[in-house]
Amino acid sequence: MIRLKVEGMSCNHCKLSVEKALKGVPGVEGAEVNLAKGTAQVYGTPQLEPLLEAVRAEGYEAEVLR
Repeated sequence: MIRLKVEGMSCNHCKLSVEKALKGVPGVEGAEVNLAKGTAQVYGTPQLEPLLEAVRAEGYEAEVLR
């Protein structure tokens, strides 16, 4: 599992957009976004940079939580 901090989300539409973008990255088996915490959990074996790029393409900032 990979945890991301996602900044800029303000509504449920934002949450759904980020989830959809993450699920479209090769190697992702599932993704859950928590709007209240501003985090995302990604399951599978994706590369990190494509995950971050997918979130940025939706207009949000993301970084890996360690």
